[in-house]
Formats: sequence, C-alpha cells, structure tokens
Amino acid sequence: MRRPVAVRLCAGLAATALAAVAGVVVAVPQATASATAGATATAAAAGATGYATQNGGTTGGAGGRTVRATTGTAIHAALCGRASSSTPIVIEVEGTINHANTAKVSGTSCNTADGVIELKQISNVTLVGVGGGAVFDQLGIHIREASNIIVQNVTVRNVKKSGSPVSNGGDAIGMESDVRNVWVDHVTLEASGGESEGYDGLFDMKDNTQYVTLSYSVLRNSGRGGLVGSSETELSNGFITYHHNLYENIDSRAPLLRGGIAHMYNNHYLRLNESGINSRAGARAKVDHNYFEDSKDVLGTFYTTAAGYWQVSGNTFDGVTWSAPGTDYRPAGPDVRSNTTVSIPYPYALDAASCVPGVVSRTAGAGKGLLVSDGSCTPQTPAPTATATVTTPAPTPTPTGTSPTPAPTPTTAPPAGTNLSIGAGSDGSSKADGTSYGNVRDGDPSTYWSPAGPTGSVSVKWGSPVSVSALVIREAAGSAGTIRTWRVVNADTGAVLTSGTGAGAITFPRTSLSKVTFEITGSAGTPKVAEFETYAG
Repeated sequence: MRRPVAVRLCAGLAATALAAVAGVVVAVPQATASATAGATATAAAAGATGYATQNGGTTGGAGGRTVRATTGTAIHAALCGRASSSTPIVIEVEGTINHANTAKVSGTSCNTADGVIELKQISNVTLVGVGGGAVFDQLGIHIREASNIIVQNVTVRNVKKSGSPVSNGGDAIGMESDVRNVWVDHVTLEASGGESEGYDGLFDMKDNTQYVTLSYSVLRNSGRGGLVGSSETELSNGFITYHHNLYENIDSRAPLLRGGIAHMYNNHYLRLNESGINSRAGARAKVDHNYFEDSKDVLGTFYTTAAGYWQVSGNTFDGVTWSAPGTDYRPAGPDVRSNTTVSIPYPYALDAASCVPGVVSRTAGAGKGLLVSDGSCTPQTPAPTATATVTTPAPTPTPTGTSPTPAPTPTTAPPAGTNLSIGAGSDGSSKADGTSYGNVRDGDPSTYWSPAGPTGSVSVKWGSPVSVSALVIREAAGSAGTIRTWRVVNADTGAVLTSGTGAGAITFPRTSLSKVTFEITGSAGTPKVAEFETYAG
C-alpha cells in the first residue's frame, strides 16, 4: 500500500493544525501498483463522459493535492484547508462515513454542516473511494452552488428525510442551486424502502443544475430513483446523461424529468414497479439502446397533464407491461415510438441492448475496479485520456459555469435583418419581482427582465427551428455595464455557442435551433435585460 507523505497545507500553519485535528493526511501522488493507488490513478485517467464533458468539461481536483480522509469531518477539513474554495483537491475516502464522525468544519474555503457531506460554494473537487471502499451510511452528499465536481467509487445508503437520523433531505446524492459540471461515476446508491419508510430520491437535481453525468452506477431498492426539477414550473435544469447504470427494484422516477434534455443509453432497468422514465413539462429524452426487464410503464408522461417527449432507438423491452392511457397518465407503449428528436453534442459508443445486462452487471457500482465498456460489449480498464495529463489547477468556474476565456466585449451595433424574437416565446431560470421573461421580446426598451439574483438566464424560443447567427442584448436604462460575463447556449443541445463580456451585439456561427439561452454568469449588481434580439445574420 502506498504510504502517505505528510506535507504542509497550502493555507498555512492554521490549516495544517486543522487537518491534523480532523485526521486528514495529505499525500503526494505516487505511481505504484497498489490497489489503492491504482484506483485513484484510474479515477483521474478515465475522464468524464456525456454532458459532463460539455461547458468546459469536468476534471474535478485534477492537478491538485491528494488527501486521505477516513471520517466525514476529515472530508470537511480537507475542503476547509485549501487556499481557496476553488483550489483543486482529490480527497481519497476509505471506511464508513456516518453521523458520529461528520461534523461541521469552518474556514474561508468551505461552507460545511453537521450530518451531511457538504460540497457547497466550491469547485474543482474529486471525492473518490479507495482501498477497502468508502461507505456513506445514512449520510447524504449535498452539492450546492458548486461546479467541476467528481464523485466516484463510493456507496451511499439508507439516507432518510424522516425518522432518525435524517440527512440531505432524504437524497443519497442531491444537487441544487446553480450547480454545473458534475460527474458521478461507479457509485452505489441504495435505500431500504420508499417515502413511507422515510426515504426520498437517490439522485436528485434541481434549481438550475446542468451538465451532469451519472455513469456505471447502481440505484436500487428505493421508492424514487431521482428527479430533474422540483416542480412543473422549475425548468432550469437539464443536459443530463445517464449511461451504463442499473436501476433495480425502483418504484418510480427512473428518472423524473421536468423540462430540459436528458440522454439515457445502455442502462439496465430491472423491476421498475410503477413507472420508469417520466418525461414531463416539455422535457426531451433520448432513450438509446437500453434494456428494460420485468417492469411496468418504463417510459411516458405520468401523473401530470404537462407532456414530455422522447426519441427512442435500439431498446429491448423484456417482460414489460403497459397500462391503458388516461388524462394524466400516458405510457409510451406498447407501441413505443419517438415523438421528438434530440441532438447530442458529444461522441459516445453504443453497446447493443442485448448485451447491456451482462456489461452493466460487471461494470456498474462501487468496488468494480472502475471497469467500463468499450462499445462492443467488452468490459475493460478505461484508457487514459487528456484528463489524466492535467498538471495545473483547473480554471475557477463560477456557480453558473462561466467560460474561462471570455470573448472580446461586443459592440452595440445591431445586425441587419428582422428581429426574430418579436412574436417568439421566452422563459428563464428565475425572475425578480415585477419583471417578466416576455419583456425581453416585446420591442419596448422601458420594460425588462431581471434574474432573482446577480446571475441567471433568459431564453427565446420558437415552435420550430430557426437559423440564428447573431443576437443583441440591450440593458435597461440606468443599468448599462451591469452585465459582466455571459454565455450563449444552444438550448436544444446544451452546446455553448460563444461566451464573452458586456452587453451588446454578439455573433456566432449560424445555428439551427428552436431555443437560444443568454446566461449571465457574472454581474456588478442586478442585471436588467430590456431586449434580447435575435437575427439570422
């Protein structure tokens, strides 16, 4: 086994003392053949997949120190001992993490709490199970106002929202409030019952969480697999990939999607007892080469009249039963057909659905050696990628995923042509009291939209795709210069079209899309967008 070498923490003597009290050991990474070192090296080398590769990518703590933690308090101390909240760090976890050994730790680079692993208001962190394994027992992992996070090779079990003890609102892993770029890989998430027994979701995302991948994981024995969006009006989440996961003995929410885009491929769904992939409130799911077995109503829009959509291909339905449709219950089967199209911006290799149960059984979950599939139904150790060569700290993302290299400040000269926003629709991540999304497309510079905070997004959308290559963002009178940094996103695919600083005219390669989003990632106050004009160019 690799022997950790004690070194001084970057934050100075106070941080060193804090780490020592909490039982943190700082380790210099070494290339050894031990099982522990091998697991960590593979975690760094494998590289993120799916939507977690978009929006600048997800590298976690690559390039930072490696710290060993055997208690929840030690995990918090490692976060608090960093020079800043964005200093990269890899936290190796071994042993059982529970309420008895998880206490709040204070510091300028962290915001922690008792009774939950709190990854809050931070970035550039990898949390990876090593050695004999890491089990979070009745203790959830809470990711909030955070970006560039990797959680890998851990088990989280029996997290409750009622009864005793409670943690993380009953979610095994929960993300909320402006979360960006999270990769959860080779984890086991399990409960011992449903809501009546005190449990909630295994893998939940809400309140503006985007660019997340769940891969090679096991979710089982729960009433609720997970959700994307907390209500029919909370539609700021999306761009989620689920691949090579096992959903076993789940009543519903595998997952529940409210708005946004999700991509499910090469998953094995076994014994979904009530319903499976629940696409609602305009959500669009690409359901690709999955294996559904001994389950009920595995795809559709359930328990609502707010329809969602799906594109299906290559799936196997083995022992699946379908209910009759009703007003608020619309299964996709038994004649499962696509009712939308979804464009995926990243490369991926598909295993044939027929071999998915075998591949997933050998690769999914904690303690499986981080094996992956090569796209031809053969589990293997993942090949190193460019992620493994990162030797410098990752750029510091803001909570909303600002691009690290903004483009030049735009000018205010408008493009020629017709403003396509007039007569279009609009929505967004949030709106301040007295403002409206519709104000950005009404042609009236005296009305405006503001987010419910210093950052947020607003979108213009059409009933069918249009070609757009330019837009103009006009700030309301008296607020010029408030918008500092921004991104323009193709809301159909999640691809970032361009990014930059300051309001004005913005150009990018001509793109066919049905929804374009202007996301404010940094401001000098409360932004006020009077007009969001769009042009074919």
